[in-house]
Amino acid sequence: MVFGDDGTEAEMANELTLTVNGAKRVVSVAPQTPLLYVLRNDLKLTGPRLGCGLAQCGACAVLVDGKEVRACVAPVSSVVGKQVTTIEGLATAGTLHPVQQAWIDEQVPQCGYCQSGMMIAAVELLSKNKNPSVAQIKDAFTNTPPSPHLCRCGTYAAIIDAVQRAAKAML
Repeated sequence: MVFGDDGTEAEMANELTLTVNGAKRVVSVAPQTPLLYVLRNDLKLTGPRLGCGLAQCGACAVLVDGKEVRACVAPVSSVVGKQVTTIEGLATAGTLHPVQQAWIDEQVPQCGYCQSGMMIAAVELLSKNKNPSVAQIKDAFTNTPPSPHLCRCGTYAAIIDAVQRAAKAML
């Protein structure tokens, strides 16, 4: 048994192999460590952010095998053997993903804190629906399990415009 500094039983670190943004990465962490902590602290990928820590805001969103996952509550062990894509992994060969380019073209971010999670949600939406209506875009951002994506700056209109621009660019 291993005990932490506070005297309670602590989980031992394991070597886990992850595939993040197309690259195999080995980390030595406890299996229940939140994926977000591993991405930010061990792999130095700072796109996903800690917003609420309860999977209620979407700032930490990443794609796991193409589906949005809230990294703040997903144990790192749950993504072993799966493809994890962060905002940093959307660009290919130095070219921004159409969603990233649309975000720039539409000048979406104000503070920018939630934007990587918003773009992850947009990428997932456009992978399933090549030409979503405004209602479908709103639905994708408000009815995403486990909770909606929140933007405290209120850039929702610009986000909708950016998703529509990206959809056109991807057709």
